[in-house]
Amino acid sequence: MDHDTPTLPPLAARLVNERGATAIDTDTLAAFVARPGDRVLFFCGDPVRFPEGLDVAVVLPELQAVFPGRFEIGVVERHCEDAVARRYGSQRWPSLIFLRDGEYVTNVSGMHDWGDYVARIADALAMPTSRAPSIGIPLVGAGASAASCH
Repeated sequence: MDHDTPTLPPLAARLVNERGATAIDTDTLAAFVARPGDRVLFFCGDPVRFPEGLDVAVVLPELQAVFPGRFEIGVVERHCEDAVARRYGSQRWPSLIFLRDGEYVTNVSGMHDWGDYVARIADALAMPTSRAPSIGIPLVGAGASAASCH
């Protein structure tokens, strides 16, 4: 069954339409994240600026198959990628944000060789949850003026 995924590149939309991933926008994010277990948010990015995002879209189901039943995939729609990425401290595309039981685990950014990807995902699935890099008090450099934090 095809879902309405107008803001996803075709290869990313295929994850939703053919591979059982969930299309994520600001309305569906909280429910997806709140479900128990491991979740991966996939940020494809603009395929013109970040063509490796399409490579990740192709390889991600194969990576999921290496770890059967270990994680579900949420594909973040383009129109809300920036807002969702900021929430988890991600600043690079493509990115895979790993979450467990609603808590942040880690971020794996970029495209990697197969063996490296498998190792990084194995590490992510074994890591404890932690605080997302975006949560907390922003740091101000020593040379910044007091006015710069207002």
